[in-house]
Amino acid sequence: MSYSGATQTTVQTIAAALKAKPGALLPILHEVQNTLGYIPADSVADIASALNLSRAEVHGVISFYHYFRDTPPGKQIIQLCRAESCQAMGGMKLEAHVKERLGIDYHETTADGQFSLEPVYCLGNCACSPAMQIGSEIYGRVSPASFDAAVSEEGESA
Repeated sequence: MSYSGATQTTVQTIAAALKAKPGALLPILHEVQNTLGYIPADSVADIASALNLSRAEVHGVISFYHYFRDTPPGKQIIQLCRAESCQAMGGMKLEAHVKERLGIDYHETTADGQFSLEPVYCLGNCACSPAMQIGSEIYGRVSPASFDAAVSEEGESA
């Protein structure tokens, strides 16, 4: 995927519009990701130039915050809760199953582009641990079997 044309113009427009804000780097990165779904690796140079920063400084912020993606997300984003309650109720076993079933790790996307897997640190569903979210749907008391059923359902509806 090359970085040119409309994507480059979008990034440059966002950077120009927000560069005067205090601490502009994070608002620019958030807006680029909100608009494009990710932050293209080649956009780092344009963002750095707009803010008079080095590419290493911009890349360092992108790689530090797990929220930022440098690849396009899947059609459906699966968020697994990693907070204490979910861990205590089998979250690590569920995590292992999810990674094996999808064939990916956190911050990765399945080869077919269908699912991306992201960790979260609380979905506010502690009474129904372990929890996950697919798109806007929150699931509680997730087991390997109920995960498989939810993924099959989501795959069919996407």
